[in-house]
Amino acid sequence: MFSVIKLIACFYTKNLLIKFNIYMSLFNLKINGKKHQVDVDPGTPMLWVLRDHLHMVGTKFGCGIAQCGACTIHLDSEAVRSCITFVSEVGDKAITTIEGLAENGLHPVQKAWLEHDVPQCGYCQSGQIMTAVALLKRNPHPSEKEIEESMKGNLCRCGTYTRIKKAIQAASVTR
Repeated sequence: MFSVIKLIACFYTKNLLIKFNIYMSLFNLKINGKKHQVDVDPGTPMLWVLRDHLHMVGTKFGCGIAQCGACTIHLDSEAVRSCITFVSEVGDKAITTIEGLAENGLHPVQKAWLEHDVPQCGYCQSGQIMTAVALLKRNPHPSEKEIEESMKGNLCRCGTYTRIKKAIQAASVTR
């Protein structure tokens, strides 16, 4: 849970004092199996909590409006866009990022990604992988159509969609 701290910020602009209230809160989060406490505004997106406050930079900023999927993380194994998921919405749900996907070594989806030479520039890869892992958790043996449907919200600037689909199919067989 969290507690609220009220701060009063003052700024001087052109000899004018501007005063406003800032509400900060302490949040206890469980990320990749470890407990973290952050002191942030309740409206802070999880993307920025992870990247700026906890220095977990595997989750990428792509668009900021949940249209590209680069920022995908898991909340209790469900894929969500961290750019629009506020820290105050997380509650006691377990958060998994690309850094915590596998305890030892690589997750089967990450292995398949390498075997099928999916990454090009790599920018979308963490979001693509997190979405694929959530799909395989829900449906261990998806059809080609189910893969396409699940992955359609993740954009790849390099256009490696065919390799992404093959990697997911391969990972579903090895599970």
